[in-house]
Amino acid sequence: MGFSKAKGILGDEFSRDADFLSSVVSKLKLVKNSKVLDVGTGRGHMAIVLALHGYQVITGEPEGANWADWKTPAKKVSVEDMITFTPFNAEKMPFEDASFNAIFLYATFHHIGNKKLALSEFLRVMKPKGTLIIIELTDDGVEVVRKRWRGHPDAVDPRAYTKDLAFEVKVIESKYLNAFIYSKIIDK
Repeated sequence: MGFSKAKGILGDEFSRDADFLSSVVSKLKLVKNSKVLDVGTGRGHMAIVLALHGYQVITGEPEGANWADWKTPAKKVSVEDMITFTPFNAEKMPFEDASFNAIFLYATFHHIGNKKLALSEFLRVMKPKGTLIIIELTDDGVEVVRKRWRGHPDAVDPRAYTKDLAFEVKVIESKYLNAFIYSKIIDK
């Protein structure tokens, strides 16, 4: 199914950020057989965007934290077979070292308790030339979310937690979201 048709089927809640998410995925130019992880499933928006781009996606949240329905929208746009849900905690993931070409977090990083520990896990499970994409709300984005969920946490700039890690970072900015694209620094 085409991206525009999927946006029409899934409506405003999905469409609000879908173009930005899709543009970030497109700019990465990942090969189609890339092993992709989506940390923090939520409503499945990131996993669905990735699947619409043709990627097989593993997605998950901590056991019992599945607070939103991601399967229904995935079925509506015929990508449910491209998404595998596995319960896991970002601070102690059940994956082998160097498992993933790309790891995505969409509006998830600010919800993680021990961000440094989670980042070390992301490094561990990333392939040597892997990419970590942390998409976080801007202050304007938080204000939009707080209209629906008053107690939503403040925005977080992941660079405050990655200064000492072996990453290079590029930022794609928008009014409501910023994408922090991290690549491992490979020792020569």
